[in-house]
Amino acid sequence: MAEKVLTGITVQVNDEGYFTDPSQWTREMAVEMAKEHGIELTEKHFQVIDFLRQRYLAGEALTIRRVGNAGIVDIKGLYQLFPGGPLKISSKLAGIPKPASCV
Repeated sequence: MAEKVLTGITVQVNDEGYFTDPSQWTREMAVEMAKEHGIELTEKHFQVIDFLRQRYLAGEALTIRRVGNAGIVDIKGLYQLFPGGPLKISSKLAGIPKPASCV
């Protein structure tokens, strides 16, 4: 198990940098991690992040289609918000494990 320091707090992450304990996550950590991906988070980003956290904590499987059907942003918009791997990056920023649907 690896560790990462975000906003001065040490959190547990796996080898790919995904949180192993979603309860350690904060919005401030998401902002810091987003900078590593060249993303400046907006309210729309946080709407997606909050949706992912809620669905994950409810035990639901996460997919790009599910996010697109949530009414927050369409699939094209999701790719624009999180370029280069929208579900992988948004899940990482949400402090949840990488979804099984991501390679």
